[in-house]
Amino acid sequence: MHEILIISGKGGTGKTSLTAAFAHLSQNSVLCDLDVDAPDLHLVLDPKTSPKTPFISGFEAKINSDQCSGCGTCLKMCRFNAVKASNDTFSIDPLRCEGCGVCVHFCPYDAIAFNSKTCGYWRVSETRFGALVHAQLYPGEENSGKLVALLRKEARQLAKSNGAEILLSDGPPGIGCPVISALSGMDLVLIVTEPTPSGYHDLDRVAKLCRHFKIPAMVIINKCDLNPNVVKKIQSNCQAKEMVRLAQIPHSNDFFHAMAKGLAITEYTDSDVSRKLQIAWGKITKLVQGRKAA
Repeated sequence: MHEILIISGKGGTGKTSLTAAFAHLSQNSVLCDLDVDAPDLHLVLDPKTSPKTPFISGFEAKINSDQCSGCGTCLKMCRFNAVKASNDTFSIDPLRCEGCGVCVHFCPYDAIAFNSKTCGYWRVSETRFGALVHAQLYPGEENSGKLVALLRKEARQLAKSNGAEILLSDGPPGIGCPVISALSGMDLVLIVTEPTPSGYHDLDRVAKLCRHFKIPAMVIINKCDLNPNVVKKIQSNCQAKEMVRLAQIPHSNDFFHAMAKGLAITEYTDSDVSRKLQIAWGKITKLVQGRKAA
């Protein structure tokens, strides 16, 4: 089983649209959406409703008003302004609480509970392209990297039990903690970029991350007809960094029409864009099979 991750240095490059197309073209695969802060692969894959499994991470303080003496120690000790005072009563704002436990430790009356915190949920759903492992982190919650690691573990186990040849993951944008958690240990990374100044800059950043972890990366230039001059810069950069340019995909309104219908573009139309993606997936499959044979 080989793990393939599709990422981009920034949002809005068309990463999820291309992931959906490759999910449609793939066979015997397990799919995973690792963008836990803003997942949207399910919008195209339309999974069947499945049970949610809570994602529990960290702790949350809560004051027991019956035991609280109103001494204000917690208010003085909290560095995050999470403790609120009103009419000599104290409470903790869950959006500000960092779960550090300082207030719990210093409360002289043991009036503060310190319970495990539910930060989101994850689930395994069935789609027309196969099983999808995905999650949703609640707004403002942290530990997205930990949730990404959990999803990868569950997706690997599912792929092995299903006898899947490929685990195809839609990664988070950027280069932060969730990206590092998604990237480490991958067999192949597909970087989706666009010919804009920010696209060029963020491609360079995420490519450095791939080189740091010694993971082979291939580049897809999406909306390649927007700015030919930046395309040339991306091509030169890929050549200098010895990164394979997998495909150049022109801008097409078919992406929007397909998404509005809840379809991958390769399902929606047999256009030039679809054929380019089919060729790209063929190259990926050949590379994966070659590594398997080696």
